[in-house]
Amino acid sequence: MTATAPSVDEPDQLEPQLAPASRRARLLRLWPAATAALAGVLLYVSFPPRTLWWLALPAFGLFAWVLRGRSWKAGLGLGYLFGLGFLLPLLVWTGVEVGSGPWLALVAVEAVFVALVGAGIAAVSKLPGWPLWAAAVWIAGEAARARVPFRGFPWGKIAFGQADGVFLPLAALGGTPVLGFGVVLCGFGLYEVVRQVIERRRTGAVASVPRAAAVVAALSVAVPVVGALAARTLVSDKAEDGTATVALIQGNVPRAGLDFNAQRRAVLDYHARETLRLAAEVKAGKVARPDFVLWPENSSDVDPFANPDAAAVIENAAKTIGAPISVGGVVGRDGKLYNEQILWDPAKGPTDTYDKRQVQPFGEYLPLRSVLAHINKNWTTMVHQDFSRGTKPGVFTMDGARVGLATCYEAAFDWAVRDTVTHGAQMISVPSNNATFDRSEMTYQQLAMSRIRAVEHSRTVTVPVTSGVSAIIMPDGKITQKTGMFVADSLVQKVPLRSSQTPATKLGILPEMLLVLVAVGGLGWAIGAGVRGRRAGGV
Repeated sequence: MTATAPSVDEPDQLEPQLAPASRRARLLRLWPAATAALAGVLLYVSFPPRTLWWLALPAFGLFAWVLRGRSWKAGLGLGYLFGLGFLLPLLVWTGVEVGSGPWLALVAVEAVFVALVGAGIAAVSKLPGWPLWAAAVWIAGEAARARVPFRGFPWGKIAFGQADGVFLPLAALGGTPVLGFGVVLCGFGLYEVVRQVIERRRTGAVASVPRAAAVVAALSVAVPVVGALAARTLVSDKAEDGTATVALIQGNVPRAGLDFNAQRRAVLDYHARETLRLAAEVKAGKVARPDFVLWPENSSDVDPFANPDAAAVIENAAKTIGAPISVGGVVGRDGKLYNEQILWDPAKGPTDTYDKRQVQPFGEYLPLRSVLAHINKNWTTMVHQDFSRGTKPGVFTMDGARVGLATCYEAAFDWAVRDTVTHGAQMISVPSNNATFDRSEMTYQQLAMSRIRAVEHSRTVTVPVTSGVSAIIMPDGKITQKTGMFVADSLVQKVPLRSSQTPATKLGILPEMLLVLVAVGGLGWAIGAGVRGRRAGGV
C-alpha cells in the first residue's frame, strides 16, 4: 500500500481551524491576570468618597478565585496586579503637585507588599480553613506596609474604606487590624460558600464538600457580621465627662497670584479673619460661644515665635473670640524645623506645644536626598529643609477639656492616635492641610480615617482643615457638620467628652500581632506541607 504524501497546502488549511483554539487558550491564560487587576479596581471603588463599602467583599472574592490553588509564584504576579489595580487610582492624588513620577514610584513599591501577600494567600489556600489563614496574611501585609520603608505608609488599609459599612463597630473591638480582618475574611468566606455550592451542583452530591469545610465557609461569613453587630454595644455618644462647645476654623487659602512668603502670611490672615467673623456672630447671639477654637495644620506657616507681627495677629484673634486657640504653625527652634500645634491662650499667650511625630517622607522630609538630587533637583528644592520629629504625645488642656492631637498624616497611624487617648484625651483633633492636593479624593480618604478613629477609641473627632473638608465627627463615626472645599467657614458644636476606653484602646497592638502570628502559623503549615509533598513524590 502506497502512502500518499501530504499536500504542502494542508498546514494552511489547518491553520484557520487551530487559530481560534489558540486564541481562546491565550485569552484563558490572561483571564486570571485581568481578573486580579479588575478586583483591585473594585476594591478602590469601595473607598471614599464613594459609600460603596460592600464592594470590598466581591473584590476579595474575585481575588480568592484567581489565587486559590495556584503556586506562590503565580500568586506573586497576580497579587502585584491586584495591588496596581487598587493603589494606582487610590493614590493618584500624590502626584498632584510633583507629577506622575513619584506617584508611580510609590505605587510600584507599595504594590510589592500586595504581591507578597498574594504569594502567601496562594500558599495557604490549599490548607483546611484557608479563609482564616488568608485573611490573616492580608493583615500581616498591612502591618508591614504600615512600618516600612521610611516608617511606613498605611494608606489603603481595608479598615479605612469601611466608615459607612456594617463592619465599622469592629474598630472598637480591635482597631483597624480587626476591622480589616473581618472584611477580608467575609470576602474570602463568601467566595468559598459560592465555590462549594457550585461544586455540589456540578457533582450532584452533598458529600463532595466535606462537612468541616462547609462549616468553616459559613463561619467565615457569619462571624465577622455577628461580631460587628455585637460590637455595636461598644459604640456610644454618651457624655461621660460633660460637654464642650468647640469651634473649627477653616480660613481657606489663596488660589493664585502670591509668592510663597506672601501666601504663607495670607493663610494666617485668612484664619484670623474667619475667627473674627465668628466672634462677631457670637457677640450678636447668632452662634454659641465656643469654649475653645481649633485652627488647622499650617494655619500659621509664619513662625509666631520669630515674627512678632504673626504673634500679634493670633493674639488679637484669641482675645476677640475670648477662647484659647490651637494654632498650626511652622516653627524653627535650635536650628531645627517643626510642624507644631501651639496652644494660644487669650490672656497668657502661647502656653503649650505639640510637635508632629510622624512626619511625611518626601513631603516634610526627604529620604535619600543625595540620590533624588541626581534624578530631579526640583524635588530637593521643594523640601529645602527636613522637618524634625516630636517625641511626646500631644494633649492640650483647653478650658478644662483634654484634647488629643494627631496632625494630618498621623491619623493614618494606629499608635499616633491611640497614645493621645491613653494619655488622657477626652476628644481628638486632627488638624490638617489638604490644600496642596486640590480637589482630589485625598481629603475624603483622610476624613474616613478620622471616622474610623472616632469609633475605635469612642471619642469625638474634629478635623479642622485649611481648605476643606473640615468636619465634626461623633464617637459613633457619624459626621454631624462639615464644610465645603475651598471656602472660608467655621463650625461650632457642643460635643461629648469621654474618658472610658474601648477594648481596641486597651489592647493596642496585641490584636494585630495575634493576627500576624496566625499568618505566620498558616504560612509555616503550608510550607511544611509542600516540603512533605515533594519528599513523598521523590522530588
